[in-house]
Amino acid sequence: MTLPVTDRAIRESVRIALAEDVGPGDLTAQLIPENATCRAHVICKETAILCGQAWFDATFAALDGDVRVQWQVADGDIIPTGTRLCTLSGPSRAILTGERTALNFLQTLSATATRTREYVEAVAGTRAHILDTRKTLPGLRLAQKYAVTCGGGHNHRLGLYDAVLIKENHIMAAGSIAAAVTRARDLGDQVPVEVETETLDEVRQALEAGADIIMLDDFTLDGMQEAVALVNGACLLEASGGVDLDSIRAIAATGVDRISIGGLTKHVQAVDLSLRLEEE
Repeated sequence: MTLPVTDRAIRESVRIALAEDVGPGDLTAQLIPENATCRAHVICKETAILCGQAWFDATFAALDGDVRVQWQVADGDIIPTGTRLCTLSGPSRAILTGERTALNFLQTLSATATRTREYVEAVAGTRAHILDTRKTLPGLRLAQKYAVTCGGGHNHRLGLYDAVLIKENHIMAAGSIAAAVTRARDLGDQVPVEVETETLDEVRQALEAGADIIMLDDFTLDGMQEAVALVNGACLLEASGGVDLDSIRAIAATGVDRISIGGLTKHVQAVDLSLRLEEE
């Protein structure tokens, strides 16, 4: 899947973030002489996976085109504690006004990438791929999904428009798994059709209906192994629900193809970064 993270999309995210933070103007920045310039740098205070450079850069570009950002690292890099990430130079007002918005993007997206890398490393050597979900922070869907890829993970559907995921309530409303899958095929959109299941009997129904992917929702390890044997490679199997770093290795060992984890994007703790002005 190619993420539509265009320059335009990044600029729009930044525009909304700056409007939220700056509003009609930064009152405190007006205490600084209008023509003052400075140099600053960003330090990472913990080991992390970097992500969010484009959003960081776009924040300052939106405020003043004279701000220059020089990076010493790149998205996806492992950043040891104490690493200087970048140096900024240019108008002091713009750098101080954009500081919080730029760091918010960088801290949050780096947190998502870092969390993802932990899960990817936990299943290394198995067939399982780590996937995100739609449980993203509002307004940051594409950004966080990009961050997942920086951490070595893979993207589930981007939204409700690019894949079919038939869940419990859809099945009830449609009447059966078979009916729901049939209607999905009638759409003719050539998109993946996935069915969420809670029992082995539902796995059989989804398999017989021709699902491309079957989600095993809160299955036990024994149940996952039985599902893997039952499906026998006829479609992809995705484990979901109750996944954490303590359980994921055992889940991957059952032979499932994918493990989706909402916590990659919703249970994130911002990476500790700091922007400091340098003495002239």
